[in-house]
Parts: sequence; C-alpha cells; structure tokens
Amino acid sequence: MRVAFVGKGGSGKTTMSALFARHVASQGGPVVAMDADINQHLALVLGLDRQPEPLGAHLIEIKDRLRGSNPRIPSAEVMVKTTPPGRGSTLLSFADLAADPFALTTPEGLSLLATGPFSEDDLGVACYHSKVGAVELLLNHLVDGPGEYVVVDMTAGADSFASGLFTRFDLTFLVAEPTRQGVSVYRQYREYAAKYDVALAVVGNKVHSPADVDFLREHVGDDLLAWMEHSAAVRAMEQGRHFTLDDLEPANADALHLLHKTLDEQEKDWERFGRQTVEFHLRNARAWANERTGSDLAEQIDPDFVYGP
Repeated sequence: MRVAFVGKGGSGKTTMSALFARHVASQGGPVVAMDADINQHLALVLGLDRQPEPLGAHLIEIKDRLRGSNPRIPSAEVMVKTTPPGRGSTLLSFADLAADPFALTTPEGLSLLATGPFSEDDLGVACYHSKVGAVELLLNHLVDGPGEYVVVDMTAGADSFASGLFTRFDLTFLVAEPTRQGVSVYRQYREYAAKYDVALAVVGNKVHSPADVDFLREHVGDDLLAWMEHSAAVRAMEQGRHFTLDDLEPANADALHLLHKTLDEQEKDWERFGRQTVEFHLRNARAWANERTGSDLAEQIDPDFVYGP
C-alpha cells in the first residue's frame, strides 16, 4: 500500500512520514520510505547520518531499467516521468523497490530512497519536478500488495499537483497545524484532488489543547482522522537525541495505530491507477513532452496492458 504525506512547509509532514514508517516497521510491515521533497530531511529523521544516492542523478539509468524490452519505448531519451508501463516493461515487486541499488537501510531496517536536492548544475536552469519524476516512474512500474508499505514524504503545499504523482497513492495524509495557514493548504489540496478520486485524510499536528482540535474540526470537518499532541519525545527525535517509539505519549502512539489501520482498510484500485496513469501521460505529452522528445508519446500507451498483479 502506498501512502503520501503532504502539507504546508513546516507542518511536520517529514516528521510524520518518519514516525509512521517507523511505526509500521515496528508492527512487522516491510517499509520503503521515499523522500520526494526538495528539502531532503527524511534521512536525518530516520536516524541516518548520510543521504541515499540521489535518484534524480540517475534518471537515464532508471529509465533504461524500467523500459526493459518494451517495443513502444525505443530509448530512455523518449521516456518521460509519466511514461506508463506496457508489455516488455520491467515491473517492480515491492522487494525489488526495497533492494533498489540507490537505497540505504536505516538503523530500524527500513529502505530509504530519495530524489536528491538540486545540484550546482541545476541552479537557475532546472525544474525540481524532473527529479521527482524518478519517484513517479518507479511508482508507475510498481506492483505492490497488502502488507507492503511505501511511505512518501512529498513536496510542500500544493506543489505536488505539478505532476500526476499525487494520484499514485492508495491514501494521502495531509498534515495540518491548527492554524489558518495550515488549513488553507488543506482546502487547496482538497479542491484540486476532488476530481481525481484521491483518498484524503487530515492528521492534525502540534496540537496543544482541546481548542486546537476544535479549530481543526471546524475547518476540515469529517476529514480530520487523528491528531498528534505536542511531544517532547518527537522534539528529541528531531534534535537527533535518542528516540524509540516507546517514548511516545500514549495518545500519539494511538494516533499512529489509527493511521496504520486506516491505510490497511483502504482498497487497492488498480483500474483507477491505470486509467489515471494514461490520462496524465497524454496530458503531459500534449502540453510539453511531444515537443521536447520530437515524438508522439501517445504511442507509448499499450492498450492491452493490464495494471496490477
């Protein structure tokens, strides 16, 4: 199952991604965490002292691996971030993704992949979404199943809507502080996502009082699933001090259990996944990719390919 954590910059979505990934791993679930944020902090919060090899620096290699022997994709140069799999493409199992050559293993046994930050050559000339495209391609080619967890820390705000990546998940958790700025991102995200059947739930964060919960309920209604109280244990984790999940306050531990339970109850919809993969590929082809590659990228779509196991 794939889950995204989104929210306003500074809302705590990276911290929540790390806590959720650690929680699921502690319950015996295999986890791949992916840092798709331009601010590469997930490795630090997961207890690593270095970053994974950046996926964005190996796009050609990733494309060559995924296109496999698909006759509709003759080269990596005509493969873009939305290119769908077809017959002959290399499909990834969860185990394949966890063993990706660019992954690092965290102290708690999670696999971590990261898009990588801007490089010196990117500054002033490149768009970060080209790097995030590596995550989109991997998820497009992933055949995952129940009890397998991919946890993605997304870019801040509504920036996720610059590609079809926001539709690649079984559930999206929007992390919102009990502030007007925090809930404004929720309203924007909900409005954009509504027409694409994106399953969305709000996780309140940095909650200090019942009044904070009331504020969130007033502004997000039934979308409020759970909330995390202000936590000395989480602050210790963010500061790099010793932390285990046993240090969490009972209410916060319960919140993580509820997030886990809600994700497990979500139904995998391969038909929607395939339909939207094609939809966003055609949209990108018309908008820029046909001109960029000098090809009609609609021809990359294999009408007989079936998504899922």
